[in-house]
Amino acid sequence: MNPLRILHAAAECFPLAKTGGLGDVVSALPSALRGIDCDARVALPAYRGVQAALGETQAIAQLRVNAVEFTVRRGALADGLPVYLFDAPALFDRAGTPYADENHQPFADSAFRFGTFSAAVAAFVQQGAIGFAPDVVHLHDWQAALAAPWLAASAVRPRLVFTIHNLAYQGQFGREAFDALQLPAQWFTPEALEFWGGFSCMKGGLNFADAITTVSPTYAQEIRTPAFGCGLEGLLQQRADKLSGILNGIDDAVWNPACDTHLAQRYDASTVEAGKRANRLAVSRTLGITVDEHMPLAVFIGRLADQKGADLLLAAREAIQQLPVQLVVLASGDSALEAALRDWALASAGQVTACITHNEALAHQLTAAADLLLMPSRFEPCGLNQLYALRYGTMPLVRCTGGLADTVVDATAQTLADGSATGVRFENADVGGVIWALQRGIELHADPISRNALRRNGMARDSGWAASARQYRQLYQTLLTR
Repeated sequence: MNPLRILHAAAECFPLAKTGGLGDVVSALPSALRGIDCDARVALPAYRGVQAALGETQAIAQLRVNAVEFTVRRGALADGLPVYLFDAPALFDRAGTPYADENHQPFADSAFRFGTFSAAVAAFVQQGAIGFAPDVVHLHDWQAALAAPWLAASAVRPRLVFTIHNLAYQGQFGREAFDALQLPAQWFTPEALEFWGGFSCMKGGLNFADAITTVSPTYAQEIRTPAFGCGLEGLLQQRADKLSGILNGIDDAVWNPACDTHLAQRYDASTVEAGKRANRLAVSRTLGITVDEHMPLAVFIGRLADQKGADLLLAAREAIQQLPVQLVVLASGDSALEAALRDWALASAGQVTACITHNEALAHQLTAAADLLLMPSRFEPCGLNQLYALRYGTMPLVRCTGGLADTVVDATAQTLADGSATGVRFENADVGGVIWALQRGIELHADPISRNALRRNGMARDSGWAASARQYRQLYQTLLTR
């Protein structure tokens, strides 16, 4: 039997381009699929520096889309995962991140950049890549979503899977952007792309894919409701028979405290106490923090955005400073939140440290050093930081929503007794919820029996991609046999 041929298309793929969990998924999932009889590959924009990071590449195709010239170059990641770089310097050879310039200002032409990338992916599939005609094209988030209607209308018609990583980011733009992309006029309808007088790239995936997935079972339920549906709950209800939630995993070769090269001291479940102590000392020296061994170390790692609840930390700061806990925030995003966190850190007499940056190595080091990870998210499609925390023996304190509800078992008398407890869950995304969770985490950490049990349970949890990759492979196979 020939392997299933799967082409993933996305705006991010670790380690070439990453701003969040999307980048991790788009490298780890295809790599896991390649281990279970799938020929999985990735299509990615060639941002500045990406080709050099990928290493040797071969130009295999030339495309012209919306008057933009693309050179498609093939290379491979270190683990052998093939990557097709869509090289269009006018669109992607820019300083900054995939979505914003070096001053954190979003690129004004993102609709054209990613809409054209999506059309180029569709044209590439239609043209036929050298030695690779995908059975399934798997599109990730709004930046790749417009490939779905182009491929649905083409003579070369692979099966189409669209994954919602975060419904709050839909790629909504005005009619002028629709026209600039030279999209067919018949697509400017509510049944296709039109959305409140403009258009939504996300709707391209939702309306034209053969299957829709999102990144946790609970989030798949939540987004069918007005509270989480972002205006698309009606469409998601209509397509409920095509929608499923498949939990994200983590790359446990990259996130593994026993072999993590970022750490000052590696450890496993049998040496977690000493390992955490050594890594906390190392991080404290790096950040200039005085270690108080009477206080657990709590960390917040992520984007400074309303979704993540970082503003709740600021709202609760007076109460937090009354607790026996040290806090490190590693995050960037909203400029007002960045400034407020810096001010709080300066006024906290060393109890709070603000690292306003995106630093992959420091994220590993803090996850290893920390006792508690705080995730007060208002919504969370899946979340990966809590999975990293579990792997590193760090207790996650999470709001009970989306993938956080699916991956963290609340520590109660019963779950501690039966060995299933892995962290703390709280219901309310407010100051009271944050403080309750921190108090509960501090209490559990202070008890050696509970602390050791939670660390042991978390580190034993299988958070890898193997089970989820098998679910995706079954989905692909089902689509191909219908």
